[in-house]
Order: sequence, then C-alpha cells, then structure tokens
Amino acid sequence: MAEVSGDGVSAPLLGRCGFYVERKKRYCKMVVASGKTFCGEHANAGQEEARKRIPCPLDPKHTVFEDSLAKHLKKCNSREKPQPVYYVQNINAGPEDDEDVPADEVPLADRAKEELDLLVKKLKKAVHGLDCKHEERILSHPALCEALSDPKNGDVAFKHLKQQASLLGNMEALGLLAADRCFVEFGAGKGKLSHWINVALRGTDNVHFLLVERSTTRFKVDGKNRSTDSNIFERLQVDIQHLSLCQVPLLCEKGLPVIGVGKHLCGAATDLALRCMLESPEHSEQPPRKRLKREQQSERPGVDAAEPAPTAPGADAGKQPVVSGLAIALCCHHRCDWRHYVGKEFFRERGLGAPEFAALQRMSSWATCGLRKATGRSGAAPPPGDGSEQWDEEDHEHVDDTIPSSLDGIVSAEDREHVGRLCKLLIDYGRVDFLRRKGFSSSLQYYTSRDVSLENVLLTAVPTG
Repeated sequence: MAEVSGDGVSAPLLGRCGFYVERKKRYCKMVVASGKTFCGEHANAGQEEARKRIPCPLDPKHTVFEDSLAKHLKKCNSREKPQPVYYVQNINAGPEDDEDVPADEVPLADRAKEELDLLVKKLKKAVHGLDCKHEERILSHPALCEALSDPKNGDVAFKHLKQQASLLGNMEALGLLAADRCFVEFGAGKGKLSHWINVALRGTDNVHFLLVERSTTRFKVDGKNRSTDSNIFERLQVDIQHLSLCQVPLLCEKGLPVIGVGKHLCGAATDLALRCMLESPEHSEQPPRKRLKREQQSERPGVDAAEPAPTAPGADAGKQPVVSGLAIALCCHHRCDWRHYVGKEFFRERGLGAPEFAALQRMSSWATCGLRKATGRSGAAPPPGDGSEQWDEEDHEHVDDTIPSSLDGIVSAEDREHVGRLCKLLIDYGRVDFLRRKGFSSSLQYYTSRDVSLENVLLTAVPTG
C-alpha cells in the first residue's frame, strides 16, 4: 500500500521512485536501484545521477542517457523498422483530389442557422429516392449457441456475442462461410470475429485467416486458433492504407478467393478496406465472378499437355486476389475522410463535393447523440428505450466529443438525430454504389438492435450473377 503524508498526498511505495507525476497525481511506480531515490527516467529530478538524461528524439515521451543516445537509437521501440513485403506506401489512400477539404473548415457550432438549413436541404435532396429504412436481418449461428447461453458472460460480452452471432448468420445466408477461402479481417483487434468464423468452419479444410491490425494488441484469442497444415492464422501488423493484398505471401502461395470481414470498422478504415480489396493498380475491371469462371475454364481437361498448367487465381505475386464477398459492420462515420472515401462519384452525381462531405460527416455523429447522454456526458435524459444500456468499449471509445452543445437552441435533439441518420445513410449508399460499379450485388441491413449497439448497420456484397 502507498504511504500517505501529512498533507494528504500519497507517498511513494517502498522501493519505488520518489518522483511525483503531476499529470497522474501520484508518485512514479518504477523500481529504483539499491540506495537510489529516483528511477533512471527521473534521475535528473533529484540530481543524484551525474549522467544527463535527454528526451529521445524518436519519441520524446521517454528519456535516455545523453552519452548512450547512439546505442539507444539502434534498439528504441520507436525506431523505423523494416517494412514487410506487402507494405506499399498509400496504395489504398485514394487519389489526391484538387477538391480537398479546406484546412480551416468552419465548425458546425460556428455556422449560422441559415447555413445549416441549406446543408440539411441539400442532404434531403441527395437522399431522395433512396431506401431510408434498411431490412432488419438479426440472425444467429449455431457456433455461438453455447457461448450465448453461458451465465458467466457479463452484459458487455453478451452484446459482443450477439453481434458476432448475427454477423455469422448473415454470412451463412449469403454463402460466405465455405471452404477454400481466405478470410481477411480488417481492424481485427483481438481477432474474435475470425475466431468464431473458425469455430463455425471447424472440420473444413483449406480455410485461412489474415488478421489486419495496425496497432499492437493483446492476442488473447490467438492462442485458441492454432495454425495447421490446412488452416493458417496470420497477423499483419500494418495500416490498411498501406496494405497490398496481392503481395501477401499467404495469398500468393494459396491463390484463394478472399472474403473481407470487419466488426465496427471505424470511419475511413471501411473505405480503405474496400480500396484494398477492389481498387489496387493491378485490379481488373472485369466482374470477379466472370474472372473466376474464366480462370476455372482454363484449368479444365482438354488443355494441351505440352502447355504449363495454369496457376490458381491470385497465385502469382502482384496479381489481385479474387474477392468472393464481404460483410462489414459499419461504425463512426464522423471519422471518414474525403480522400479515402469510395463514394465520391455518388456524391458528385447528387451535386455534393468535398465541402459538403466534410460537414455531413461531422453531422453524422448527431445520430448517436443518445450515447453521449446515456454515459452521463450531458445532463439531458437518455432517449426512449436507451436509458438502461451499458455501452460496450467499441461504442464508447468511438463517441464524437465534438458534438456542439451550442446548437441546442438552433436544432432540436430530435432533428439532430434524424439528420445524423440521413448523413450516415448517404455515406453508406456511396459505398454501396462503389461496390455495384465493381460488379457486386451490395446491400445494407440492420444486423442487430439498437439496444445492443447504436452502430447496427451491416454492409454486405457478393459478386453479381
């Protein structure tokens, strides 16, 4: 236990550093050397160390002995590391556009009511003719029956399981849970979605998984998913923006069609994932099912025996894998980016451009204003039906804290939520339009109820035909 001084401030723990960290309102907990008062990081504070410590030039959040700087830079965790073969700088970022969003974009709270009214008018005109209410497809899957009935699960775990069960149920209905596939989970985190897909396909050969995640994470689930000769799990620690699927060794070797999946793939990450699968420089404009059929026909008997046997689709490095479908639970439209967005043509056909997109993506956060109220960030009462919700960490960490309270007297809470939903709808239909242009049958559906997650829309696509 920490000691408490007479003035009420906790004293350092025995054998721990005596430096008081003002930001954390406590003493440093690093272990000190025998006879020392401060740890190496805070040695200069007590001036008990003759060697001077300076901020690391690679990451100023930590310090290093000045006379050991050269040695430290060779092993510092913040040093630039060699990039993997599948890393291609900005390959999925989208083309740089002359119609960039102004750097000094005016905040919504600083806009006049007339300007907001004009934006809403443009929005309503743009969504005219679109189906504003998606089909409800809340499904389940036998693979999660045991987990869903486990009384040890808390509310948060139960909500995650219900979402994963519905995701697998929708994938099953679309025929995406099948052998001879490679599932690419974008924004994989701990990899739980891939884990349940693996459980659902247990006993099926030639099913592989690529878990794409840019940050380091605790791989608690990975230990349950052991790679075998017929089933490989592989993590790719890379930003989706820089991932070239056609250079991933597993895909080059196996030559399997890919299924893109994601649970609450945040904002621009969805657009980056769509570009990653369907818009590499080498990608053919021919619909994927026709390409696959053509390649399969070339492997039928009757080919001249003297000719070399054709390779499987995607088996050559640099050749884009065939995409057999996708299922992505959408999230956080306020974090979208015009450059990465795949629905630019859809927006332009409706008379909208980068400035309108920047405003509408911010306004999309109004659709989940109830989350902010339910978590006590506002004194207002929670919306009907949502007051007892305990939001899971995915929903909670994705709240847009920029929702301007100064709009309360200009736009009512009900109107804000309605406008926010329309903004999300328009952004999502831009993605559907992109997929249809690429030769896919794509749709949006509610895959879970709003009491489980406010972000309850699923984007699916399968090749047309």
